[in-house]
Amino acid sequence: MTVTLTDTAPPTTTELLTGVLLGPEHRREHGFWQRLISTEPFRRRAGGTPEERLDLAYDRLRVLNLSLDSGARLAADPRALAALHAWLGPVDPALTTVAGIHYNLFLGSLLDHDRSGRRDLSDYLSMRRIGTFLCTEVAHGNNAAAMETTATYDRERDGFVLHTPNAGAQKFMPNTSPAGGPKSGLVAARLVADGSDHGVRLFLVPLTDAERALPGIRVRRLPARMGSPVDHCLTSFDQLFVGRDALLETDEPDGPPGEFRTGPGDRRRRFLTSIGRVTHGRVSMSACAAGSARATLAVAVRYGGHRMISGSWRTPPVPVNAHRTHHGPLASAMAMVFAMSLLHRRAQERWESCTEGAARAEAGRLVDVAKAWITWRAREVIVESRERCGAQALLENNGMTELVTGVEGAITAEGDNIALYTKAAADLLLADGPAREHAGPGGEPGDLADPRFLVRLLTAIEDIWFTRARARALRVPGTDALGQWNAASGPALRGVEAYAYRHAAEAYAEARDALPEGPARERLGELERLFAVQWVARNSGDLLAAGLLSGDQTEALAEITEELIAAVAAHASELADSFALPAELLADWPIAGPGYADAYDDPQGPWHTSLTDLR
Repeated sequence: MTVTLTDTAPPTTTELLTGVLLGPEHRREHGFWQRLISTEPFRRRAGGTPEERLDLAYDRLRVLNLSLDSGARLAADPRALAALHAWLGPVDPALTTVAGIHYNLFLGSLLDHDRSGRRDLSDYLSMRRIGTFLCTEVAHGNNAAAMETTATYDRERDGFVLHTPNAGAQKFMPNTSPAGGPKSGLVAARLVADGSDHGVRLFLVPLTDAERALPGIRVRRLPARMGSPVDHCLTSFDQLFVGRDALLETDEPDGPPGEFRTGPGDRRRRFLTSIGRVTHGRVSMSACAAGSARATLAVAVRYGGHRMISGSWRTPPVPVNAHRTHHGPLASAMAMVFAMSLLHRRAQERWESCTEGAARAEAGRLVDVAKAWITWRAREVIVESRERCGAQALLENNGMTELVTGVEGAITAEGDNIALYTKAAADLLLADGPAREHAGPGGEPGDLADPRFLVRLLTAIEDIWFTRARARALRVPGTDALGQWNAASGPALRGVEAYAYRHAAEAYAEARDALPEGPARERLGELERLFAVQWVARNSGDLLAAGLLSGDQTEALAEITEELIAAVAAHASELADSFALPAELLADWPIAGPGYADAYDDPQGPWHTSLTDLR
């Protein structure tokens, strides 16, 4: 037998750009989820009441669980959790919410705190019981460390009594109703023993059976939330006793049975340890928002290519994408979506690789800022994409309306965006890093065609805003901490935004440098420059005043932007294909295909009946 050796075909431009967006191991990390959402249980279903859609979300959760080789392995793999959110988000936001809670916040926390492996997790791995997470209280959202739910140690019974002391201490928005089946929750509560407060810990508590809340627990559904239907509830505890083993283990033992020790600063450390899974959740929120933005933008690009409008007088119709007024916003959105995806990957990789000290703190800050920046930018892209599709995109069957409202949940989930920006701003205000070079060689303005110069300009924008913030804080007496913060916070938050733009630009540069010479590198370079130039243009006055841009360069920004928009728009379809959305997903959204009008066909319409009459 003769064996013929053939060379493997080199990757196409689309394949190379998919690797830029999803990572070099995208087939391994994302392939399972792409295949899963292509199967029948995850295909889009028309209509349905909110309760029916909620039941569908929990049904799909069980299908998902049966498809896994190990729910524990998924919970222990932050990249797999992020991929879950990136692909399920555009398909079913309610499913994405309950899956993220079960696998990340609930099961992930159990695994993190049970390193001895003594706890039986079989009910949660098989989904005989679904897990949820009860941290936020009505009166304590981002200030969760001040929560009031108590878990008082009962020495005689060697267990804890959970109690909700007032209306403000009710657990706010966990999915704790019996919908979907019996549930257990991890409840964050203040451990009180012998009259001493030992800080917030997590307690594993059965909450419902298949029909109702268990004794000692009160569950009330909240009003319907905008967007996807999830059984968000208010949950309270009335002197509920749980055994000693309900307390999740921490890094340090508490001593002999019935004895709890808390050293200086230990309460905050243990609280942060208890809610450590929130950081993984923020990475997942970034992935979810970026995935939803990619999906809506891909649909908008496709729709703009086959939605025909009248041309000028005596000329044939043209696709709406032929007009600069239509393709310009989509080209800008394309540059932003690549930036969002690259920043998500950078934050995820930094968090995984930096495990100690200052580098770990900086990685955590980048995760927080990326979550806020990406979800905000995703809202802009999704809303713009929806608008470019007109009234068609207001209909639920075309898939966009759920994502328009769904991204609002991501903006608030796992820490409100403003709160995340505020913490990062305070940290960066106190940072005293080395002076950074902003100008070109010899101190002269550089070349706007040079991506390295553009990154220096983005760095300068960040430094300008933080310099302003520090100067404003210094004008306020040192005894007035709140006054100092209020004086500095406006420009400091602008500095955090610039920090995100700078990191995204650096991620762009690294991805471009990693590509071989050829069309893929050219396409990414065009996106990179459009992203950076538009941000430079928004801050051109400050850069001109600082001597980092010349007057001619400032005037040229508008023309450069137009040239880059034209370059990106010329390849918009190819760029959208690099999102690697399954054909089955796009087929479920009528406006994504050229035959979208067929979705509105009427078998009894006169265009059908008149032909029948003629026969």
